[in-house]
Amino acid sequence: MFANISSLAPWLLTAAALVLLFVQGLLLRRDNRRLRAQLKERCEILGRELHATASGSMGVGQRVVTCERQLHELRGMVDEMRQNDPLRISYDEASRLVDLGADIDDLMNTCGISRPEAELVSALRKRQAA
Repeated sequence: MFANISSLAPWLLTAAALVLLFVQGLLLRRDNRRLRAQLKERCEILGRELHATASGSMGVGQRVVTCERQLHELRGMVDEMRQNDPLRISYDEASRLVDLGADIDDLMNTCGISRPEAELVSALRKRQAA
């Protein structure tokens, strides 16, 4: 009886090894499918996140462009207001007159500014000259 078993042992071991390999192949195939499904799901999630990020950054970019345009317009308006400011022109004129030697009463009459303003302009110009 042992002679029969010993002659069948290599065949039984080979059959058992083949069955184990087949089972291992089935398990690996199942794991491979599961991993592929997880990978596909993760890729879809990342694709949606990337799309959301890109959309958000485009929105921010558009807002930045809008803010830059508004800032440019505001700078233009401020520059225009500075150039058309009658007080600035008066102070520039008063400064020029002080350089030419005008006194405080002359500044008040010529430039239409108050006495404290005329005194301030005169003091500042004299201090700058010194």
